[in-house]
Amino acid sequence: MNTPTHPDVICVGSVLWDIIGRSPDVMRSGADVPGRIVRLPGGVAMNVAMTLRRLGLAPTLLTAIGRDAAGDELLEVCARLRVGTGYVYRASGMPTDRYLAIEDANGLIAAIADAHSLEAAGDKILLPLTDGRLGSIAKPWSGLMVIDGNLTESLLGEIAQAPYAAAADLRVVPASPGKVARLRPLLAHPRATFYVNLEEACLLGHHHFEDSASAARGLLAAGARRVLVTDGARDCSDGQAGTGVLTDRSVGG
Repeated sequence: MNTPTHPDVICVGSVLWDIIGRSPDVMRSGADVPGRIVRLPGGVAMNVAMTLRRLGLAPTLLTAIGRDAAGDELLEVCARLRVGTGYVYRASGMPTDRYLAIEDANGLIAAIADAHSLEAAGDKILLPLTDGRLGSIAKPWSGLMVIDGNLTESLLGEIAQAPYAAAADLRVVPASPGKVARLRPLLAHPRATFYVNLEEACLLGHHHFEDSASAARGLLAAGARRVLVTDGARDCSDGQAGTGVLTDRSVGG
């Protein structure tokens, strides 16, 4: 496993294999059609880490990867991409997580995310933040840390209160609208920035917001320090506590 000496960013969350079946046709329920099936490295934390690496930064992963052939292959891919895996927890007796999606000419039809090994590993993936390798209770990590919503709600609640995360510049990203509610404990973190779309903002704020600006204001009122809310090609809003909300409506142009 490769380990950057001084990682620029810690990416905490899901690292798995994306298995995607694509058909050029429009599919209906029960359809059986020809197409292509691909397997790619994925998971929210992994996708963020790969993007950061392309931007010239040195990310490292905190996640769970099974001690199986699929896990070994995934670590080999990470090494080729120069994404740090030296602090990854290798989960004994659990398979490497997977994401399965079916797409047709109109886009995604359905998907299932199997992140059970990550969930079962729990706080074991965070040990490097407390044992001195990346930080400790006495000297917590103070750099950038990306947290994704594939972690369990109990673990996210722990991170929200934990001394080892108190000094971190947290960047919080949902895994999916179905898991965004797990992120609510982090709303009160004084150093957290949330990146959400309008649907996720509505679920996180327990309110139907009409646009990104009202969503940003609503999440700030709910206790968030900073939020960035996107609404497709319509607009995006950047809200910061004590400063207000800035909206850009030129994103679609």
